Amino acid sequence: MAEVTPRQREIVELIIGNLNPDGFLVATPEEIRAMGDAEGLQYTLEEVEEALAIVRAFDPPGIACNDLRESLLLQMDIREIPQGSLARRMVDEAWDLFLRRQFPAVAKKLGVELPELEAEIEVIRTLETHPGRQFSTDRPHYIEPDVFVRRVGDEYVIQLNDDGLPRLRVSRAYRRMLQTMRSEGRQTEAQQFIKDKIRSAVWLIKSLDQRQRTIYKVAASIVRQQREFLDRGIEHLRPMVLRDVAEDIGMHESTVSRVVSNKYIHTQRGLFPMKFFFHSGIDREYGDNISSLTVKRKIEQLIQAEDPKRPLSDSELMRILNREGIQIARRTVAKYRDELSIPSSTDRKQIF
Repeated sequence: MAEVTPRQREIVELIIGNLNPDGFLVATPEEIRAMGDAEGLQYTLEEVEEALAIVRAFDPPGIACNDLRESLLLQMDIREIPQGSLARRMVDEAWDLFLRRQFPAVAKKLGVELPELEAEIEVIRTLETHPGRQFSTDRPHYIEPDVFVRRVGDEYVIQLNDDGLPRLRVSRAYRRMLQTMRSEGRQTEAQQFIKDKIRSAVWLIKSLDQRQRTIYKVAASIVRQQREFLDRGIEHLRPMVLRDVAEDIGMHESTVSRVVSNKYIHTQRGLFPMKFFFHSGIDREYGDNISSLTVKRKIEQLIQAEDPKRPLSDSELMRILNREGIQIARRTVAKYRDELSIPSSTDRKQIF
């Protein structure tokens, strides 16, 4: 729909082909010109810059920029945020300090008082940090549980989900055909062929049945060993490894590993991958070892309850957990915090 020449359209399509899923340009104008040269098209750098300006005028705002800083400035241009505004100056003149949330240093560099930054920071927060996100082609992945665990009275009942499994049986027509051949006393290649295929079909049906029974055994073992979790919640999840289940049901660890891969179990505590229940434990000064997932939950709760102006460092989190009898190192706290996608205390700190 844009009014462009055929030559400009070629360059624009080349630029769009070099956008990543977040909408940022992954090639420089010089590289885009070189791509044209490789195809025998002699683009000038000025033509590439003109085509780039055309793409950047498209929706969504901030598209086709080389980095986040450039994208935010372009979005400010589109919103007509004044050139001398504090919001623009923070991004343009104090970007590194702004990224590290060193707002006192930002205020000092810009020659303003710290409280003046608050409203301008809120303006920047309304901008899109991933311009291409709204055009993502990713689709929701719907999960169908393989096992349901329901509480009936004081017991847990396990029910396998057979909805996705076909109802297999050997065709009666081939059975009758084989019986006819036997009654006539014929020994033909056809008879042997049918016999072999029926044997393979029966083997397949028995294998599927064995698979379902193995899933049931693994689920039953998980329920037995994680009864406290089902009754009382994640704080009571106990450490468990594949060997524990393998020894409980008399199978090899590799068999258990294959069974739980990409399988989901639905409980009154929610829907979980079956692998969720297999994780290491952390030593405690008293009582049994505590699950690493339970420790992560404790770290998350401590951070949620912290003072935003004085967030807890990894060392402080370690000392709190140590006082509760959980023997954990600072680097392990940092690792768990990263796995929870929680920023460091420096990045969590709020100055307003």
